[in-house]
Amino acid sequence: MTYLANQAKITINTLNSYKKEKQKIAVLTCYDASFAKILNLSGVEIILIGDSLGNVVQGHATTIPVTMSDMIYHTACVNRGNTKCLLLTDMPFASYNNPETAYVNASKLMQAGAHMVKLEGGEWLADTVNYLTIRGIPVCSHLGLTPQSVHILGGFKKQAITIDSALQLEKDALLLEQAGVCLMLFEAIPHDLSAIVTNQLNIPTIGIGAGKECDGQVLVLNDILGIFTGKAPSFSKNYLAEGNNNSTIEGAIKQYVEEVKNGKFPE
Repeated sequence: MTYLANQAKITINTLNSYKKEKQKIAVLTCYDASFAKILNLSGVEIILIGDSLGNVVQGHATTIPVTMSDMIYHTACVNRGNTKCLLLTDMPFASYNNPETAYVNASKLMQAGAHMVKLEGGEWLADTVNYLTIRGIPVCSHLGLTPQSVHILGGFKKQAITIDSALQLEKDALLLEQAGVCLMLFEAIPHDLSAIVTNQLNIPTIGIGAGKECDGQVLVLNDILGIFTGKAPSFSKNYLAEGNNNSTIEGAIKQYVEEVKNGKFPE
């Protein structure tokens, strides 16, 4: 587990060097200080304070009810338990409708402890990304299945499966990189598409249900520990399940990180 030898704080420069060196990046969600401490001991590079807390913490069917107050509170909690991971926080539904609103809300998350904010959407966000980055707020883009748009998308299902939609995602990714995005997350898109776009981008890509060719992987912490409020995602894996030889939460997280690093996850 050589990844545990690196105790330096993870920065954007660290992630960029990982991409150049073809070293995989391990990401997990987290919503409180206690789990943040465990993730810091387990080799995770990025902690995502996700609006998935609406599902796994609050019990909602979607992420839409999550508020800015919720995200500020949980970011501050995670920050208190963090020592070296890069903290990435989701901007919740309707909190970045225009550049000015996005800046006000992103500033609050940064003041709570976030190192980067994540926005769901493509080309229409280019001006907002530029507005934030030139004012010192790093941005991660989220393309593919964007849970805040679940009602428009018609449910939680794979995206970019037609030629036109795949070309649009590729266009969105390149445009957002030009606008200043530092990191990009692909969710539930064809694996060959994520491979093509990852190779075109200079910034690291993180996948969830998007194949192993991404520069890193992210899962919901509760899912890898077998704590489900509903049906487990098909692309996830329970690392506390019988047969994985883990008797502790820390052991399960370390196995996830190791499998991301050596390419065993995702299969």
